[in-house]
Amino acid sequence: MAHFHRLSIPESHKNMQKLPELIDTHAHLDFPEFAGSIPAAIERAAQAGVSVIVTIGVDIKTSRNAAQIARSYDRIYASAGIHPHASFSMDAGDLRELEKIAADRRVVAIGEIGLDYFRDLQPRPIQRECMKQQIELAVKIAKPVVFHIRDAWEDFFRIVPEFAPSLPPSVMHCFSGDWSIARRCLDMGFYLSIPGVVTFPKAQFLQDVVRRAPLDRLLVETDSPYLAPVPYRGKTNEPAYLLHTAGKIAQCRKEPFEKVAAHTTQNARTVFEI
Repeated sequence: MAHFHRLSIPESHKNMQKLPELIDTHAHLDFPEFAGSIPAAIERAAQAGVSVIVTIGVDIKTSRNAAQIARSYDRIYASAGIHPHASFSMDAGDLRELEKIAADRRVVAIGEIGLDYFRDLQPRPIQRECMKQQIELAVKIAKPVVFHIRDAWEDFFRIVPEFAPSLPPSVMHCFSGDWSIARRCLDMGFYLSIPGVVTFPKAQFLQDVVRRAPLDRLLVETDSPYLAPVPYRGKTNEPAYLLHTAGKIAQCRKEPFEKVAAHTTQNARTVFEI
């Protein structure tokens, strides 16, 4: 059973009458850690200023679950896709099923999809083909993609640029590259989604990206239940903790928290049309 901790409000935000609005662009509310506690997690998020959560599918089953959760709660939206760890040789029927899930008005993106050569749980040719077919689906239905790319930038930049002009502006989930990679993603019109990792002392590459990237191209995410930010590092993450990530971005950029919150929230509304 997951153990959620009492919300710690950063000192810099404690005197605010009302916390600025944030949008968690990437959580997994259907994962076992949230079993039986989704309403409570949503309420804690609301108390921390997180007004909207996008819950993400990683295969057909979890994409269906994400869509169902989004239909059940006003402030939740969903994304549907096949994660690289779940990649398989998709046929026309599989793509039709994904398209059917994605047709729901509460499903705002295709994802998370992509390439993961760090864990390499599926053969790389299958990962690449699975990603390409889902990008083509996103182009067809005019919804953005949520990309998961880990240790696979060379193949990502070999495959994706030809699709980028036809895709709605899309999202680099849990961005983990350096500034040179970030700049190439930005040049394709994509947004960089920043996770709680940015709060880790050794995350200098990510902190550098956050300082240099245009604020109108940054998003914030938890990737709950993973990657809890400081001061919850190593614990079960949840959307309420998003304010620590946004606070670190503000600190890195030497900009007001309210400004970072306002821009990242508007960016999320723009990308996902919510």
